[in-house]
Amino acid sequence: MQSQSYRLKAGALSNLNLVQEELPPPAPGEVTVAVRTIGLNFADIFAIWGLYGATPDGVFTPGLEYAGVVEATGVGVQNVSVGDRVMGVTRFGAYTSRLNIDHRYVLPLPDGWTLEEGASYLVQALTAYYGLVHLGNIQSGQTVLIHSAAGGVGTFAGRIARQFDAYTIGTIGSDKKIGYLREEGYHDWIVRNKRTFRRDLNRALGGRELNLIMECIGGKIFSVGFETLAPMGRHVVYGSARYGSVGNRPNYPRLLWQFLTRPKIDPQKLPENNKSVMGFNLIWLYERAELMHRTLAELDKLDIGKPRVGHTFPFRQLPDAIRKFQGGETTGKVVVTVAE
Repeated sequence: MQSQSYRLKAGALSNLNLVQEELPPPAPGEVTVAVRTIGLNFADIFAIWGLYGATPDGVFTPGLEYAGVVEATGVGVQNVSVGDRVMGVTRFGAYTSRLNIDHRYVLPLPDGWTLEEGASYLVQALTAYYGLVHLGNIQSGQTVLIHSAAGGVGTFAGRIARQFDAYTIGTIGSDKKIGYLREEGYHDWIVRNKRTFRRDLNRALGGRELNLIMECIGGKIFSVGFETLAPMGRHVVYGSARYGSVGNRPNYPRLLWQFLTRPKIDPQKLPENNKSVMGFNLIWLYERAELMHRTLAELDKLDIGKPRVGHTFPFRQLPDAIRKFQGGETTGKVVVTVAE
């Protein structure tokens, strides 16, 4: 069985090459999925650049999220059947036209969802829910600051927070995205500017306490948010877009400067401040399949709607899709479609 995959050795986007490979039949407990859509994530870019701690050694296929159709099932698989439309996550390997995957990481596509929507849900919704609920302990009436609010995680984080009757403030990198946040129901928003962020945040709070932050920016934005947190506030870090940039490879002098000037929290002062900083990596949840399924079951009890697909690219333009994604001008999910 033939499969086309984008493979590279981490270091530069230009290292991505489309190759044809022979895919063996699924092993016991595995499913062969004909991939039809691929969801892009910032972790993909950092893995391609070699900046992600979980990046495999040597040549690998990037990609964490996909949707498609089951082509074959291995011995013992009962949750899906050949011909089923499914969505799934993988610890890399999704930039492909066909893959074999443990059946625990394949889920039936909800009724009425497109395959594009299927590739836009699991990584974003799980990150948003686990960060807000399991780590952030979100409570009714609290105020939540959500960075990159027009992205995939930010879209779901806003919806989940409002299910808990929280007051949501979203931050975005461009005023072109204000309409998106307004449509999503955000209570207020901030166009991020390091020089004015403290003032803008205080304006948006309007005298409210800041109880919870979904953090993916870093730098001064992180520091101002942490300083503004109310007692018992939780700062949940799931990314650091500050280290991203547009280009073929990382800007290493800029990365070094950013690393040396990164925010530093003294753990001995945390009891005095009565605040928490927590980190979250979805790979950790992926490796605990039972917990992942329990979290998804909790998500199903909320009314958070379908994903929003903002941009689609054909498979052969996947590197162009990554460059578009890098630019920070996208809203919703960026999806790559694979022809049948």
